[in-house]
Amino acid sequence: MKLRIKNAIKQTSGELLFHIFVIILGFFMFYPILWMISNSFKENREIFNSFSLIPSSFKLDNYIRGWNYNGSITFSTFFMNSFFYTAIATFGAVLASASVAYGFARIRFWGNSFLYGLMFLTLMLPYQVIMVPQFIIFQKIGWVNTFLPLIVPQFGGQAFFVFLMVQFIRGIPAELDQSAMIDGCNKFSIFIRIIFPLIKPALITSTIFSFYWRWDDFLGPLLYLNRPRNFTVSLALRMFSDPATSTDWGAIFAMGTLSLIPVFLIFILFQKYIVQGMVTSGIKG
Repeated sequence: MKLRIKNAIKQTSGELLFHIFVIILGFFMFYPILWMISNSFKENREIFNSFSLIPSSFKLDNYIRGWNYNGSITFSTFFMNSFFYTAIATFGAVLASASVAYGFARIRFWGNSFLYGLMFLTLMLPYQVIMVPQFIIFQKIGWVNTFLPLIVPQFGGQAFFVFLMVQFIRGIPAELDQSAMIDGCNKFSIFIRIIFPLIKPALITSTIFSFYWRWDDFLGPLLYLNRPRNFTVSLALRMFSDPATSTDWGAIFAMGTLSLIPVFLIFILFQKYIVQGMVTSGIKG
C-alpha cells in the first residue's frame, strides 16, 4: 500500500512539474502577442517606457487613428485586399495541388517518379533565387501593380501541399478506384467522387497553411503592389513607420492586433483538422 501511494505521489509530482513547465514555456511564447495587444491600448509615450502588460489607462485612440489611416483610405480597404488575395490564391493552390497529387499518386505514366522528385526538390529552392526572374517576366507582360503575379502562380499548385496530399492518397485503397472503373467512372470522376471527399483532412490542412502564408505575405505584395489602394494589411502596417519623422507605434500595434483575429479564428475552428491531416498523412505515407 505504501509503495502504491509513493508511486502515485511520484507520478502526480511529475505531472505537476510537467504542466508547470509547459505553462511557463507557453507564457514566454505568448508574451510578445500579449505585449502587442497591451500596447495597442497605450499611449505612444508609455509603450517603451513600461513593460507592464496592464496599461495605465485603456484608450481606443490607437484603433480609431489606425483604422482611419489618412482619411482617404481606411484599413477596411487593406483588409478587403488581403481577404481577396488570400481567398483566391488559397483556392487555386489547394485545388491545383489536389489535382497534381492525384496524378502522381494514382496515374502511372513515363517519368512519374522523376517528375515527382523534381517537384519535391523545389521545396529546397529559396524564393530569392526565382524572385528576380519572376519579376522581370511579370513586368514584361504588364502584371506589375496588380494581384495577378500573386494569385496566378498559385493555380500551378504548391509543392508542399502536393507532397502532403500524395501521402494521403496513397493510403486510400486502390480497390476503390477499380470498383469505380467497373461502374463506368473515368479518372476524372474517380477524383471528384471518391478521392476528393476522402482527402478532406489534407485539403483543410493545406487550406489553413495557405491562408496563413498568404495572409502574412509581405515580400510578394511589396514587390508587385505600388498603389496604396492595392496594399494588403502587411504592407499597410509598414506605412505607419516613418524613420524621417516619427513612428506611430500605437496604431501599428492596434492594427497588428486586428490582423491577428482571422488567424486565431481559423486556428481555433480548424485546429483538429491540422493535427489530423498532418498525422494521418505521415502514417499513411
